[in-house]
Formats: sequence, structure tokens, C-alpha cells
Amino acid sequence: MDIKARIEFLRNELNRHNDLYYKEAMPEISDYDYDRMMKELQTLENENPEYYDVSSPSMRVGNDINKTFNQVKHRYPMLSLGNTYTEAEVSEFIDRCEDLLQESIQVCAELKYDGTSISLTYIDGKLMRAVTRGDGEKGDDVTDNVRTIRSVPLQLSGDYPKEFEMRGEILLPWKEFDRLNKEREMQEEPLFANPRNAAAGTLKLQNSRIVSSRRLEAILYYMLGEKLPSDSHYQNLEIANQWGFNTGKHCRLCNSKEDVLEFIRYWDVERKNLPVATDGIVLKVDSISQQEELGYTAKSPRWAIAFKFQAEQAESTLRTVSFHVGRTGIVTPVANLDPVQLSGTIVKRASLYNEDAINMLDLHIGDKCFVEKGGEIIPKIVGVNMAARTENIGPKVTFIKNCPECGTPLQRIEGEAAYFCPNENGCEPQIKGRIEHFVSRKAMNIDGVGPETIDAFFSNGLIRNIGDLYKLTKEQIISCPRSKGKIAESQSLFLELDSTKKQRDTKGFFTTLLANKILNALHKSTEIPFERVLFALGIRFVGETVAKRLANHFKNIDEIIVADYDSLVQVDDVGERIARSVIEFFANEENRQIVDTLKNAHLQFSLSEESISNQTSKLKGLNIVISGTFEKHSREEYKQMIELNGGKNTGSISAKTNYILAGENMGPAKLEKAAKLNIQILNENEFLKMIE
Repeated sequence: MDIKARIEFLRNELNRHNDLYYKEAMPEISDYDYDRMMKELQTLENENPEYYDVSSPSMRVGNDINKTFNQVKHRYPMLSLGNTYTEAEVSEFIDRCEDLLQESIQVCAELKYDGTSISLTYIDGKLMRAVTRGDGEKGDDVTDNVRTIRSVPLQLSGDYPKEFEMRGEILLPWKEFDRLNKEREMQEEPLFANPRNAAAGTLKLQNSRIVSSRRLEAILYYMLGEKLPSDSHYQNLEIANQWGFNTGKHCRLCNSKEDVLEFIRYWDVERKNLPVATDGIVLKVDSISQQEELGYTAKSPRWAIAFKFQAEQAESTLRTVSFHVGRTGIVTPVANLDPVQLSGTIVKRASLYNEDAINMLDLHIGDKCFVEKGGEIIPKIVGVNMAARTENIGPKVTFIKNCPECGTPLQRIEGEAAYFCPNENGCEPQIKGRIEHFVSRKAMNIDGVGPETIDAFFSNGLIRNIGDLYKLTKEQIISCPRSKGKIAESQSLFLELDSTKKQRDTKGFFTTLLANKILNALHKSTEIPFERVLFALGIRFVGETVAKRLANHFKNIDEIIVADYDSLVQVDDVGERIARSVIEFFANEENRQIVDTLKNAHLQFSLSEESISNQTSKLKGLNIVISGTFEKHSREEYKQMIELNGGKNTGSISAKTNYILAGENMGPAKLEKAAKLNIQILNENEFLKMIE
């Protein structure tokens, strides 16, 4: 027998049967016969290691080797989608896209699968890397686990690009979810609350053999790369299906609003018959070039939106209302309810938002309340069953007057329904909340320091502000008793533990290994660039984008500290509210002392010489619109060039537009509007000459 030929035959047959089962839903052989072929292949591969291939279907079985997950930076950020809940908002989305483009669009309508996001990188037709969403910029490398998922092709067939990404959702079908929970019930293990949690938890297991046994599936819904086969997203999905991807069968190219709404109405009912969980519809502008032209906000693409199906409701009794303080001092009322099943999870708490919301509900202790989850992660009370209210109902719920943590009189934010505690440097949840923000991934990314660790350090007097983190010694960390994990209840509303999570044993002390991990992460954080350090300080209203604008404008922290109102509002995206917040922050002596402590710890409080040397004012004050496709640089690279040279990239043409950087396929409507407004159009060479 030709062993190599037999191995290749088995691999090809197993791949073919995978496609028939997962893509066509038309299996030709039984599970027993499939497993028999797989066992033969494994035996031959083990006996003949010279024929090892990472793309062999035998990799689906996984192994018992435990490994930690490396963090990988996404080549293209994995952003979340904006949500919409009404047909009117869907119509507004389509109108907004066509107004920005000044031309008509086609919309690709797809089911929104309720799983965990994944990005797959293929090189020369082989799966090379699988990365979770993470924080959108970086995720965990879970390639070994994803190789065990049979609906993920390890080797493609057809005329595919040399390198590209496919993005999609890892799911646990209802059938497998029920099977898994029955097995866990028999073994007296905690049950999974819903398929989404089970899929996300499974993907992060460190034993790929267990991952394989869970029978996850993948549905891929977006292709990314430099040379895609088509400008049509819909056609790219059809082509990807031919290469071996499971792109789902329920996708429609819509030519009108009515087509879109018809698709939504149909699946709002029919989704209940699907084998996997869905929670809405995703609408995408079909043309890739139009997608690029519409671009992105800081958090989501302008060319896509998620329509969430109507929320599921449940009724529960209100027992108490508690008030919790966040890192910015905002006080949030939380309803504590009798446990009730809602959208696959047990709900015991629900948000009441603010004083106006409480008054509008006319809420009393003991009321039967209507609770919704639906498209929201956090449950909320949307009404009261007045017919069930009796004469013996409890007292009316009113908003508190003093901070529940430190007793300071609350202040109402002008023009808003929110109250906050002004004692920012003496109120424990605010202090710990700012430290949690400081160490988070998008800020200083200090691995090993989470809410429980911060609580332990704070409770034992090791830290009182973010500057104290850099004064910690190994001896202090090792000798610090670990608390049980007193996470603020305001957070537990957002991080509600379900039956998939066991309470961790956090008694005892920190280990030497963990102490070294924390100290190494603190040392590494001194390399974080200035704009992220500025964001990490936690100045109210200063998010990632504003922090970058301030850093690029003032170049260092000392200039920002002494900046007055007039100079601050000159910065793009900085208005009156942000300017006053920055001034108030640095007017506080304690905040300035913390900055001095961080300076002494060698954090980056100025732009690097390289960043400054790359900046010019050649485009200062100019608003430039990018339109079309380009040969020499990508659209993102041109956006960076505009910003580095002092200009501002804007998404649509207006009377304020100074130039249009135009590539191929610029729409005729844009050309017409540019001519009408007498706006100069630049090609690539002309633009690059401007910034030489």
C-alpha cells in the first residue's frame, strides 16, 4: 500500500464529508464511518510523522497539552456594530449612507448570530492564525482550538488570494448545547446558561481535546484583504463558500428599503426554527469601495448596523433598590429582583438609570416589574404591572441625597438627570475605578492587575492612587493577603455571574510568579505612548480620540497642564465641556502630584522624537475628503498622512471641504458636488507632492 497516497485520500475524503455535513447539510456517511476513517488517518500519521501536515483534518481532534494564549494585534481593528431597534432607524441608516455617498446603495442583509467573534488568517490557502476579538485592537491566539472546529476549513480549494482574513462567529448549536448540559447535569457539574457563554468559554479552554468534544461550529460573514475577488461583499461571501467556508445560507442582497424590511420581518419569526441562536439582523452596504468611502467612527463602521429583534420580557418582584458609585462618581440605581429566567440567563438585577427614570415608572418596593434584556446586555425595568399592585405595596422609591460610600452630598449634573459624588479623591469606588481604568487594555494594559487584585492592594493599604502602583515591591505583593474578590456591586450588574462560572478560591497570598508578572507588566507599561498614558489618567470626557488630539497638539503633559480654555478649544474635537474638565483635573493638586509620581516612574509624558519629527503643519487647517480606491497607499495610510501633516480627514463633501483626494471609482455625484462647490480635486501624486 502506498502510505502517502492513502493518507492524502483519507484527508481529502474527510474534508469532503465535512463540507457535506456543515455546508450542505447532506451527509453521505454515518458518524461511525466518519470516526473510523479519522482513526485510520491518525494511526497512519502517527506511524509516519514525515507526512505531518498542520492542515490535516486530524487536527480537529485536538490534544491534551495545556497552553496559555498569546496576545496578537489585529491587522484590521475588530470594531463592534451600532445597534438599531426600529424599522424607522433602519430607514434612517440607509438614507444616511446614501446622503454621505451621494449615490444609491445595495444592502446585504444577514442574520446576526449570537456567538463569539473570531478572525481567521489564511496564507496560501492554509489556516495560519485564529484570533478572538479581545479589545478590538488585540485578541487571543486560539488557533489550536479553532483547528478542532470542523466547519473551519484548514486547507482551501479554488482561486483564493495569497493572504486574506475571514471574520465570523463561533457558535454552539442548540442541539449540542442541550447535549452538553445533559452530560454536565449527570456529572453534577454547573450547567451552561446559554449557547453564547458556552461557546466563548469553550474557545478559551487550554485543552483543545475538550474543545473538539464540544462540537462548536463557525459561520463566516466578512472577507478582508488587499486583493479581494469582488467589490461586492455579497459576491465575496458566495465565492468564499466555494473555497470551503461556511458563510451561512440566509443572506440576501437588497435593492430597496422594502427588501430590507421584508427580510427583517420574515426572520423575526422564522429565526426560532434555526439550529443556532440569533439576536438580530446585520445590514451592510454591499459595495466594498462604498464601505471604504463611508469609513468608520471611533467605535464602529458607518457602513453597517445591527437591527436587534424586539426584547424578550419577564415579570419579577422588586425587593430593594441599591445605589452604586462608578469611577467618575456617577451614582447608578440598581433594582434587586426575585430571580427570573430571561433570554437564556437568570436575572437578579436590573438598571434603573437615573432619578427621572425612577419617577417616570412610579416605582414602589414590592411592585411586579416588567424586565427586558433583548438587545441590551444589561437588563432594565421598562414598566410596572399596575393591575397587580395592592394596598399593602411598599414605599415609593426615591433617589438618595448622599453618596452611599462616603456620605458626601450628591450633586446633579447640569442639564442631565444624573447625580455624582464630587469627592473624587476620597470616595473608595471612584479611586479603585480609576485604577481599574488605568490598568485596562486600552490604557496601560497592565496584565495581572484586575479588580480583585486592586481590591486586595487597596484593602491592605498598598495603593491609594494610580501612582502607587509603581511603588510596589515584590515583597509587598507576596506578603499581601488576597481578598475574596470584593468587586463593587455596580460592576456585578454588568458582570453578572452565571452558572457557567465557579467561584474561584482566592484565599491565601500572592505567589512569587504572580508578583513577577505584575512587576514586569508595570515595567513594560513605561513604553506605552503618550496619548494612551493621557487617556489612562481618567480625565472625565477625555476618551481615546480626544487624548490623541491633545497629545498631538500640545506634544507633552506640561503644556497641557498650563493650557487655558482658549488654547484647549482650538484642538479638534475639544469643546467647552472637555476643555473645562481638563482644566479642573489639572487644577487639583493631588492629580498633579500623581502625574509627578508617574513621571518619576518613567512613563511617557511627551510624544516621541520620531512622532514629532513625522509631524508637519503643511496641511494645517485643511479639511480633506478621501474618495475612491488607490494604488500607492491604502485609504487608512492617507488618513494618517493627513493627520500627521496637520490636516483633518472628513467623511463627506461640504462647503468647508478644501480638497478631495480622489482615486479610481470616485462617484459621479461627488464629482458633480465638488464642481458645484468649486472644490479642487487632487490625485495621489499631487497630494504626495503637497506633503513632501
